[in-house]
Amino acid sequence: MKKKILIVDDSALMRRVLCDIINSDSRFEVADMAKDGAEGFKFIVSHKYDAVVLDVYMPKMTGLEMLREMQKSNVYANVMMASTTTGEGARETMEALELGAIDFIKKPENVADARLDDFRKRFLDLLNTVTLARPSHHISVGRSTSQSKPSTFTARYDVNFHNKHTAGEGATASKKPADRPQMQSMSAKGKNAQALVKELPPKSGRKIVAIASSTGGPRALQYVIPKLPKNLKAPVLLVQHMPKGFTKSLAERLTSLGNIPVTEAVDGELIKEGHVYIAQGGLHLNAEPTGGNMYAIKYSDQPSREGVKPCANYMYESLINSKYDEIVCVVMTGMGSDGTAGILELKKKKNVRVIAQDEESCTVYGMPRAIVQSGAVNELVPLDEIAEHIIKNVGVY
Repeated sequence: MKKKILIVDDSALMRRVLCDIINSDSRFEVADMAKDGAEGFKFIVSHKYDAVVLDVYMPKMTGLEMLREMQKSNVYANVMMASTTTGEGARETMEALELGAIDFIKKPENVADARLDDFRKRFLDLLNTVTLARPSHHISVGRSTSQSKPSTFTARYDVNFHNKHTAGEGATASKKPADRPQMQSMSAKGKNAQALVKELPPKSGRKIVAIASSTGGPRALQYVIPKLPKNLKAPVLLVQHMPKGFTKSLAERLTSLGNIPVTEAVDGELIKEGHVYIAQGGLHLNAEPTGGNMYAIKYSDQPSREGVKPCANYMYESLINSKYDEIVCVVMTGMGSDGTAGILELKKKKNVRVIAQDEESCTVYGMPRAIVQSGAVNELVPLDEIAEHIIKNVGVY
């Protein structure tokens, strides 16, 4: 059965182009189209969709306003944002991800470019990823699981979905994710995962933390990075799969939530302890020796790897000949297997400790699954315990 998609965009031409792209793939079909957030919200309330493609800027109700209304009214859907790369657009994209959007794609500069094969492939791949996101993803958005009264919007448009479906009808809007399970240090999938985890005592000496994350990462990182103290006894390198123009906004957001400084890494700058360096979108981040025991950020413009740029494998491999006594590798939510090949190469020459996010707390359990199945994981933990495990392994001043 084809996956049903809702398109919400104020441009009739863009709706037509996206509709053609989606319907060209045998996995999907466009079930409905809406011209603004108000109309889109009514569709979500009344119908079940596998994914929603949502524009940011629209009259009457913007994409952000629609997400806020969904959050306020306990309406759940797997949303993929269509975003611009302007400074304001990047900030609003970060807010959309905080409000529950699974991921986003950068809109082409003009509609003609949306018809090109490159955009079509990236769009369909990401759309498929969004349809696979776990229902428990919504719990972390801060949404209550209790029923709320209809908002002003639902009253104005006569969309009282709380009374629209009976318990057995199964519409997505009327369903709420089950209460979040009690998180444990091992995935509830349990014995197989536990058998692959190798608990080893942490090494002493000089350390560096290297984090890889993808789909679901921008919001998941808010449960990790702000919890790290500014006196962390290690630098932190972070590869989050994002296009150029968005990583600076992510760094600013993470800095505002905690005490440890977070910046979009600058080519050539020295890597210092108690600082988080985010790889710039569209380039691969490496750690390069500068003499003595110092290392600096070095970008490379090699082709995409694992279908992504930046790619965490390059980051891990750049540490193979480093003088760090231990590299703490953290693999978080995301589609695919980026990070696994690089970590396995790194382990051949360095002391490596691997922390992976458990399945229950992942938006998409792809990258963590790959590293768990490789047998390289030392600690398999829920999202809200990752920071604690990082601190335990590297220490503070």
